[in-house]
Amino acid sequence: MLATTSIAQIIRERTSVKNGYIDKEVSQDLVLSLLKDAVWAPNHKLREPWRFIFVSGERREAFVEAILPCHEKSKHESVRNKFQNVPAFLVVVIEDDPRQKQAEENFAAASCMIQNLQLLAWEQDLGMVWKTPQHIRDPLFREALNVQPGEKIIGVLNIGYFDKEIIAQKVRKRIDPAEKMTAF
Repeated sequence: MLATTSIAQIIRERTSVKNGYIDKEVSQDLVLSLLKDAVWAPNHKLREPWRFIFVSGERREAFVEAILPCHEKSKHESVRNKFQNVPAFLVVVIEDDPRQKQAEENFAAASCMIQNLQLLAWEQDLGMVWKTPQHIRDPLFREALNVQPGEKIIGVLNIGYFDKEIIAQKVRKRIDPAEKMTAF
């Protein structure tokens, strides 16, 4: 993308990339460089409640093996197929504060950080989709990823370069916010 692309344009263009990934490696260094800017998201009391687990394409099979025990054996093949062409993953883990207000603030801050990350990645022609599959709550998966008590996985980002023609065909629209706004 050109340096003259506006923030508004990137926000409108960015879309979740669920498939259409091309066979091109996504490096941990690239994701880390994007995170260095993404973490400047607003976060209450500057708690920075997040940590990350990066899964490279080389480790994809081991990652899938950590997911499979969370599913019935009859579904293992379809689970494998879901992840077969995803170049990399980023698991986002937050502090799961027992106090409701702080837990909500932590989730909100991490959500802002993830949006920053997605926008920064889009600017680099890198697509993502934020997934919240059931296995992120499974004790077997949590143990495999060394997620500790007091922590919560809030999602797995599938990450990869993508076929721009496939993405260009997506129909995207939003309801005009004027239809959802009232005055107090």
